[in-house]
Parts: sequence; structure tokens; C-alpha cells
Amino acid sequence: MPTAQPVPPLPPYPPRSETPVYTLDDAERFEVGEVHDLYRRYVNKSQVSLMTSFGFGRELVAHAEGAHLTLTDGRRILDVTGGVGVLNHGHNHPRILAVRERFARERRMEVHKTYFSPYLAALGHNLAEVLPGDLSMSFLPNSGAEAVEGAVKLAFKYHNGKRRTVLRADRAFHGKLLGSGGLTGQSQFAFPTIPGIDTFTYNDLASVRRAVAAHPGDVYAILVEPFSASTIEACSEEFLRGLRELCDREKIVLIFDEIYTGWGKTGTLFHFMRYPGLLPDVLTTSKSFGGGKSSISAFVAREPVFRKAYDNLGDALLQSTSTTYYGFGEECATALEAVNIAIEDDYPARARAIGAVLEPGLRRLAKEHPDTVARVDGAGALWGVFIDGGPRILDLVAKLAPGGMARDPRFRTKLVTCAVISALYQDHGIFAYYTLNGRNPLIIGPSLITEPADVERTVDALGTVLDEGLGRLVTRFVKQKVASQW
Repeated sequence: MPTAQPVPPLPPYPPRSETPVYTLDDAERFEVGEVHDLYRRYVNKSQVSLMTSFGFGRELVAHAEGAHLTLTDGRRILDVTGGVGVLNHGHNHPRILAVRERFARERRMEVHKTYFSPYLAALGHNLAEVLPGDLSMSFLPNSGAEAVEGAVKLAFKYHNGKRRTVLRADRAFHGKLLGSGGLTGQSQFAFPTIPGIDTFTYNDLASVRRAVAAHPGDVYAILVEPFSASTIEACSEEFLRGLRELCDREKIVLIFDEIYTGWGKTGTLFHFMRYPGLLPDVLTTSKSFGGGKSSISAFVAREPVFRKAYDNLGDALLQSTSTTYYGFGEECATALEAVNIAIEDDYPARARAIGAVLEPGLRRLAKEHPDTVARVDGAGALWGVFIDGGPRILDLVAKLAPGGMARDPRFRTKLVTCAVISALYQDHGIFAYYTLNGRNPLIIGPSLITEPADVERTVDALGTVLDEGLGRLVTRFVKQKVASQW
């Protein structure tokens, strides 16, 4: 027999640079300019252009605790964004950190699909205990978008694929995947998606009835946010109860998306729970469910709905263990602690206390600045300030803006709101944001651990900023931020 010849080694790939890989120590020594450069090269250069329009895009955070950020230059910033729904517990809650440190120190098993997880089992029990009725069967993927798609898939499977239409509201945000993006009621998410999506008008029961009638016997699910965090609009009790009655009559699976508003944000544990006896067939949650440290979501189904869809040997793996990142051990342990904190520290009551400061304060500012603030709205610790009006300079800026921006009918409102956010940050050390959806309100949605004095300071600072006048604010913003990029 011929002697086997050794396989010659492949030539090494040449390194892209003199430093082929960075370490954690390297990353923590980066200056902001180096981070911007790496984002431009490896992430998205347009993201750098967009975010550096604000002061916070030009600085780095050294550490974060509670409701505050500490920048690398030592400056302390009050964060009233609430992490866009993620940080009900604030930054680095000590109990959340302790659970994750304990999990790592004791070398607990992260995941293995053929071993059962005590953390997942306990978390499923806790969800069933704190939710009303028979909302008791949970599935735990990674993100809110996955939870939405899983809930819709469950509804489709409940009807054995015999129905083909899913209804969603015209004002909604459910994610940016192909499926969840198609279910999102915003024009900028117009791309190929799942078939059979039709639309109804948010908080308009007659519109839902017309949509159902247009697809007789074919609607398998209705998806809605009881409180739309991206537009700061809420469904009325009459609408939600009417929706429940319609779904019962037509055997449609009713899905409530409370990914943002769950765990106390608007003053009840979930927004729909302010209406006794009201129950969806499926509820989605994410964001603060992970305590600000864990990427985890859930959809929780009523037991009869779940069992019809998945509780058989043929379909059990279609729903659960075949998903790689379903129910990771450390993520479930973190969510366990996050839920316990929200219950023990009464996060709904904390949100109501924050709202008791925000609502009268913001409504007072609206009365004092009627030509600037069109309206304010919200609930609990989630409020929107709808800024309108503005000087003639905005029309000139719109003409000078790049083509994509100039064509945006909301450009004027976005620019004024950005100018207010920038002044809040630069002059008062307060970090706020505005939504990309609806009428683009400035959002004040602080973490639920935020002290009332800091909430009062935020209202006072916003009043001081508005006192400057939109003309001065926009002129400064354009000169400092936008003009340099155009």
C-alpha cells in the first residue's frame, strides 16, 4: 500500500492590521474617536453620523448605577430614558448583579436541551402566579420580536393552519424582523413579511369589526398593544373589552403585546390588568423582564390555547426545545430575580408615584408653552411631550437637509424635539430620547427606582429649556451638531 502523505498546512490568513484582535483591556482603553472609527468601519457609519448629533453620542460611559450614568470625564448624567423600557430596575441593580455573579461563581449549567432547568421551571411558575386567569403556559426566547412571532405562530397553530389572516393595528411597534416588522404598523417597515396581514385603526372597535368581516372565518389572531409606548397612545377599556368579546365570538386568538409596558411601567403590573376580568389569550413581555442585564423574553398563553396548539408528542419540539437560545440558565435566573424585585418593591406603585410628579408638572409646562407643546400624554412612569411649532428657520433647514431627510414629513418636528433633547443633556445633564414612530414625542420614562426629587428636577429642567424658545434652541442645535455633518 502506498504510504499516506502528510497534508500540508494551509497558509495563514494575513492579519487585517498590526493588531488582529483586541482584548477586553484594549476595548476599555478606547477613546471616543477610536470607537467612532471602528463603528464606521465595522458597524454602520450612518449610525455614527446620526448619534453624534447629540452630546451623548460624543462621549463614553465609564459606569452606570441606578438612574445615573458616569462619563469617562467624571460627569454624572441623570438617565430618564429608562433604557427604552429595559431598565425598570435601573442600571446594575445590586440584587440582579448578585444573582448573575452567584450563577457564574458556582459554575451552574447554562443550557442543555436534554436536561431540565430548575430556573426555567421556577420562572414559568412565577409568571403563572403573578398573571391573572389561566395565563400559565410560557415560552422563553431571546427578544421581544421573537416573542411576538412565537405568539402569532401559536395562534396559527391553534387553528391548525386553516385560517390565514392576522390583524394588527395601524399604530404599533412589534419588532424589526421580517415577521414582526410586517406586524409593526409603521410605514418605514414596508418589506417582505409573513402572508395574510391586514390592518385596523388603533383603538377603533368598528374598524376591527370591519376587518374581521372582510375575512369571514379566516382571522386566526388579533395583535395589539394596550398601551402603545412608541406613540404614547392607549386603548380604552371599552375597546379592549369589545375586542375580547369579538374574539370570543369569532374564535380568534387575542394577543396583547406588553413588551415595553410590562412589570409596572404604566402603574399596573401589566397595562391591561387595570381592567378587572380582562384577559388576552397570549401575552408577550421582554425588555425589563431581564432586569436590565439579561436578554430574555416570553409569551405566556392561556392553558387551553397552548395545549391545543402544542401539547402533543408530535408538536412539543416545534414549540420549545429545538430553539437554541430558549431558556438559558443565567437568563432565567436573572429574570427570576427581576420578577421578585418588581413584586416585592411594588414597581406599579413606584410608577404611580413617578406619574404623580410627571403628570401635573408636564401639563403645567404645556399650559405655559402653548405654542411649543401641542400636548402631553402618558401613564405611570411613561410620558410623552409632543413638541410642535417652531420658527421659520426650520423651513430653511428643511430645504438644506439631505434628500432623505427633506422628504420626511416629520422632519420639522424631529428637529425641534432633537434640539430640546440636546439642550437637556448639554445644559442640565439629563438624558432623554424621542420615538421614531407616531408623532415623535419626547419621552420621559425613568427607571422605577428613580427618586421623586430627580423626577422633579427633570420637569424643572425641561421648563428652563423651553423658556429659551425654539428659535434659539434650533439655531444652536443646527450650528453645533447638524451643520457640521451636512
